[in-house]
Amino acid sequence: MNKIAKFEKVSYKQFEKDFMECFGCDNIKYDEMYIKSIYNNIKLPQRATKGSAGYDFYAPISFTLTAGHNIKIPTGIKVLIEEGWVLTEFIRSSIGFKYGVSLSNGTGIIDSDYYNNKVNEGHIFVKLSNNDKTFNKSMTIYNGDAFCQGVFVPYGITIDDNATNIRNGGLGSTNQ
Repeated sequence: MNKIAKFEKVSYKQFEKDFMECFGCDNIKYDEMYIKSIYNNIKLPQRATKGSAGYDFYAPISFTLTAGHNIKIPTGIKVLIEEGWVLTEFIRSSIGFKYGVSLSNGTGIIDSDYYNNKVNEGHIFVKLSNNDKTFNKSMTIYNGDAFCQGVFVPYGITIDDNATNIRNGGLGSTNQ
């Protein structure tokens, strides 16, 4: 196996900012001690078994996703990846089968140059959508539950590739 990456936590300051952007408008007051306790309990992604390809990402908080809605989760995680590799994110198959919940963008792509970008330190977010009309039920994920997984994949470039731009932002910045 190639050892090509390392998961880390984003800084507390970054996590607090992103947490408040995601959840601060719910008319709920979050005090600093509460957010620090969430941050201190963030688990780095891990493989469940030696044969697993995916690294489980764990929910930093409990949440319920009702039918017809979506939620953006700040994981508190960033990843240092060697050039030539990408981290792909997927919903855990059990969640898709049981609830019809999926990642809002289908598959998440975390590029090697996303790490430590100037906008958000490379903070990995996961946006989930509960749009499946077949199940039409709410899904609750508890703090510490594995809810999505990341798989490292090598990638190639074309012979005539001449990309020279350098990332200068966070989410969606490669199209700027």
